[in-house]
Amino acid sequence: MASTPRSPAPRPLTPVSRVLRLCLHALVFGLLALAAGRAVTDSAPRAGWVVAACAVVAAVYAAGVRAPAVHRSPRAAAVWLAGLGAVWTALLVVSPDGLWIAFPLYFLELHLLRLRWGITAVAVTACAAIGGFVAHADGGAVSPGAFLGPLLGGAVAVATVLGYQALYRESERRRELIEELIATRAELAAAERDAGILAERERLAREIHDTLAQGLSSIQLLLRAAERSLPQDAPALEHIGRARGAAQENLAEARRFVRALTPPDLEHGSLAAALERLCAAAPGPRVRFCLSGAPRVLPTPYEVALLRIAQSALANVVRHARADRAEITLTFMDASVTLDVVDDGTGFDPSSAPSGEGGFGLPAMRSRAETLGGLFTVESSPGQGAAVAVTLPLPLEAS
Repeated sequence: MASTPRSPAPRPLTPVSRVLRLCLHALVFGLLALAAGRAVTDSAPRAGWVVAACAVVAAVYAAGVRAPAVHRSPRAAAVWLAGLGAVWTALLVVSPDGLWIAFPLYFLELHLLRLRWGITAVAVTACAAIGGFVAHADGGAVSPGAFLGPLLGGAVAVATVLGYQALYRESERRRELIEELIATRAELAAAERDAGILAERERLAREIHDTLAQGLSSIQLLLRAAERSLPQDAPALEHIGRARGAAQENLAEARRFVRALTPPDLEHGSLAAALERLCAAAPGPRVRFCLSGAPRVLPTPYEVALLRIAQSALANVVRHARADRAEITLTFMDASVTLDVVDDGTGFDPSSAPSGEGGFGLPAMRSRAETLGGLFTVESSPGQGAAVAVTLPLPLEAS
């Protein structure tokens, strides 16, 4: 019975706890064997009773050690300790050597009972040990050691158990902290992996759109111009038509690739729907979404850029602005599309704004907009809220 603190869900014994438990068992049985052996070798008047009492104490102790209820239920443990104390008192009556069992009893009581009741039981046990020693003094003078020994033993046991429990709690806190750090590291690794996958998907979609799709679109325009410049009966018209058809098919295939690489937020709806879901899920301030103008299908890089800028701007509002309200407006015009994110928060000085974390900074948003030939502006001042606006020119096929 190692002196480890009780818990609702006990963890498996560590090697140290197992050694402490075995040492306590060995101490109890060794002291009982010593008391019985001394009674026999010294031919004590009641040697038979001493041996019998030692055997009963050993039997009660072994029964409690092997009983699962004692380890799980404080009530069962208290009943077992009461029975063990009773048979130990009987041993104490027939032999002064029973006093030695008091020390391991201290640890049992402190381990199995709540601290308040455990200390009370230790005090009662110490008093019983002192009484047993005094009863066997045969009228002789009782030295101060008869009182100090059990009391000091009890104090040492209490200090030892309390110190061990403090170390155990600290060890458990460190173990939980390490488990949290390991779990957090795994979550961060998964988040970084997912972010890398999304970034690579966006990059591939942008590259396909800006190179293959645009190149095939230009080939179509050139073939159409060549077709118009040739007479109707020119033999090359048939080959130009086939070339245009092949370019058209490959352009459609490239656009399918781009759509397949679309971020998950845009897979199940339009940009407007993704922005509306973003506003509904935003924590903190009340966020409203407004759509202005006639919506149209935008190229995937445009939708990705606008969605990411909206996410970044709204993340800044939630983290830093301490705003009550925010509004995201998506406006479609004849030759451009505009995204505005406005809040009524504390505002800031745009010239001294930090770059942010995780790609949520203003420079990252500006870079997204300028990559597509757009205009990115920030209007804010301390105490006056903030407005982020990005305007992207619509490509010819979308305008």
